[in-house]
Amino acid sequence: MKYDKISGFADEIAEGVDTQFRVLQKLNISYFEPRGIDGKNIADLSDEEAEALKEKMEQAGIRVSSIGSPIGKIRLDEDFEAHFRKFQRVVEVAKKLDARYIRMFSFYRPAKPDSAEGAASGAERETAQDWSAEEREEVIGRLRRMTAYAKEQDVVLLHENEKDIYGDTAERCADLMKELSCEHFRAVFDSANFVQCGQDTKEAYEKLEKFISYVHIKDAFLEDGKVVPAGAGDGNVEYILKSLLDNGYDGFLSLEPHLGSFAGLASLELDDKMLDLPQGGEGTFTLAYRALEEIVDKIIE
Repeated sequence: MKYDKISGFADEIAEGVDTQFRVLQKLNISYFEPRGIDGKNIADLSDEEAEALKEKMEQAGIRVSSIGSPIGKIRLDEDFEAHFRKFQRVVEVAKKLDARYIRMFSFYRPAKPDSAEGAASGAERETAQDWSAEEREEVIGRLRRMTAYAKEQDVVLLHENEKDIYGDTAERCADLMKELSCEHFRAVFDSANFVQCGQDTKEAYEKLEKFISYVHIKDAFLEDGKVVPAGAGDGNVEYILKSLLDNGYDGFLSLEPHLGSFAGLASLELDDKMLDLPQGGEGTFTLAYRALEEIVDKIIE
């Protein structure tokens, strides 16, 4: 690999961090994006567990590229104060692990009554997905408060475009960046997630390029949203990476393969279409790495 800032969600290799680090070392990857650590979410680690993780990182020569947190992945009608406390805890864990970046999201819409969802169809469903002005203001208000705290603590929030949250489309991601972008609130660019929202990733890239500080590496098909190795789908991954690198990008490229099932996957997805995939692990993570390596080595000759 002709690029050294490669990272990844190593919990897609295995639940246990020892196995995660063994495989990362085999692939000469020196960073990871911690999310699942020995069966626990990174946000739920105790001080002792965070310290033990830091010790294992030092022994393995692995550093954190960004905390793969679940922050912002709740509905607007859920308890934000409790969630904000979890966010503060994530910041504490990030500092213990010497991580300045924290991946996060921009909230789901309030739950709809089952009867209303069942009655909606066609254009009615499309309208049901629109965000009201009040919901938008609530999202931005929450993120503004979190960004202010991030500034106090000198960490950087990285907003990931994710299907069904406020910032799922390029337009709404650009809206968030227009309102909030600063050195403590920046964008993750995830091609596969944009594809799964029916977005043209080249257009999304043009809208968001100046805000991108981190990249997730995965690809997908427009037809059915199936996740595939980088370069094999409709995400224009090679085009986007070449544009970024040609324009001086020197940030992380973080593998999020999603090519097989892994511990915690069910809690990350709103639907079950990924649960039928083959068992994930070292093989699928390595496949994702090799696909990225081929693209990067072609770009950097």
